[in-house]
Amino acid sequence: MKENVLDLLMYLFENYIYDEPEEEPDRDSLSESLEEAGFSSAEIERAFAWLDGLAEQRKLPELGGHEQNPVRLFSADECRRLDVHARGFIMYLENVGVLDPARREMVIDRLSALETDDIDMEDVKWVVLMVLFNQPGQEAAYAWMEEMMFDEEGDFRH
Repeated sequence: MKENVLDLLMYLFENYIYDEPEEEPDRDSLSESLEEAGFSSAEIERAFAWLDGLAEQRKLPELGGHEQNPVRLFSADECRRLDVHARGFIMYLENVGVLDPARREMVIDRLSALETDDIDMEDVKWVVLMVLFNQPGQEAAYAWMEEMMFDEEGDFRH
């Protein structure tokens, strides 16, 4: 399921959301277009549910304590689903200021919402990009992440 839903989310992001962020496409026509592109109605519904969860995050209050550099301990379930490289990458993004604690938690939440045990580094990068794109005031972090994602070398240190 993950690969199809994430593929659909990436397709939506690249073809509809990124190009026309001001316009919210009609779900019915969007659903029809996605079915024509080869996605199943079940995948489309799961992707819409995922996007609804992402949209809900915009309404959450900001977390306090940004200046305290809180320590994040991953749960056993998160460790099982996110390998050491994925967890390290998330922490790296927080250490360099791309993610703050609130955005870090949003990324982990949206990764968990993929409902799969097979989350790889590319999945993490795309979810980070989608979360940052969805959050007001995160333009610089989004631009940094976008540049890093499409940089040929794509190396990071953690």
